[in-house]
Amino acid sequence: MSNVLPDGREWEDSARRLCEIGREFYGRGWVYGTSGNFSGLISSDPLRLAITASGLDKGALTPADILEIDSEGRVLRGDGRPSAEANLHLVLVRHAGAGAVLHTHSIWSTLLSDRFASERGFALEGYEMLKGLAGVCTHEHREWVPILENSQDYVALSAELSDALGEYPDCHGILLRKHGLYTWGSDLAEARRHVEILEYLFEAEGRRQLANQP
Repeated sequence: MSNVLPDGREWEDSARRLCEIGREFYGRGWVYGTSGNFSGLISSDPLRLAITASGLDKGALTPADILEIDSEGRVLRGDGRPSAEANLHLVLVRHAGAGAVLHTHSIWSTLLSDRFASERGFALEGYEMLKGLAGVCTHEHREWVPILENSQDYVALSAELSDALGEYPDCHGILLRKHGLYTWGSDLAEARRHVEILEYLFEAEGRRQLANQP
């Protein structure tokens, strides 16, 4: 049974929240230009996503810039086309149980994704801020951040993402090399918090790497 409200309020609320997140993330330097894409689950059965249209300034989004797509990425509502990366959002919904997916292009995530690409990821541990991630209750947690090679072949990249989720089922985010962060949550509020936590940790780790601290 669909969880979409009869009057469409679920979609309207998701569209409004995605616009708010776009303005916030633009202001914090995480989605400059037309970078990034965001989605929120509005129905599980049938699968329906509210997702940002492609090629837009995320700091100036309006509800008219939010599309509704189905499980095959087909547009059911709105004008424009979803990003080619919509397939990655669908993978995260299906395989990570995501209720929302947020993709950012920050400086620190980009630098770290290249710095540790040969190791296919890196660990974040010992930071108090790790406790902001869902299910983490101690700074002693070790968070592995997988890194995938960037690609324009999103069918192949979707398969690689699915494999990474199978290998690291407890991870909270995945980096694409020299591209950016994909993170998710049970809803938009949790996904937004995960972006904020991970971006903080990326900057902390990046500055530590630059300072060459042990």
